[in-house]
Amino acid sequence: MEIILKETIDTLGQEGEIVKVKPGYARNYLIPQKKAVLVTDENLASLEAEKQAIADRLEAERKETEKMSAKLAGKVLVIQKRVGDENRLFGSVTTAEIAEALEKEGVQIDKKVILLKTAIKAIGEYTISVKVGYQTTADIKVQVVPEQLEKAAS
Repeated sequence: MEIILKETIDTLGQEGEIVKVKPGYARNYLIPQKKAVLVTDENLASLEAEKQAIADRLEAERKETEKMSAKLAGKVLVIQKRVGDENRLFGSVTTAEIAEALEKEGVQIDKKVILLKTAIKAIGEYTISVKVGYQTTADIKVQVVPEQLEKAAS
């Protein structure tokens, strides 16, 4: 079944593209959620009329993506965690902790766009991908260091 995307969907394509999907996916999810419409003469005419507006929106998204990618490029985050034997962490470093550390650096992102390949459960330096836009990622470095215990001077 061919449909016209009304918004950018990472797994399918960008707004305004005509894509083929399985009929159930289109009927049960994309069309009821108003993320797509069927390819008809009327909808194709509407798409042609909106092409410039769509192109402008996509260009604005691309600029925003480049700006965010430039902000994240070369970032090194230091996260302190409690460690046990053999420098293993109690628990693991989560995407929420990485997002919080980025927020302290002045970069506001959602924890859902941080792509962790495996759980971080040991001290060390890791390269993490952050999804900044449609099929665009930026890499940041995360250094996990032992938490410094503050000694009470009495």
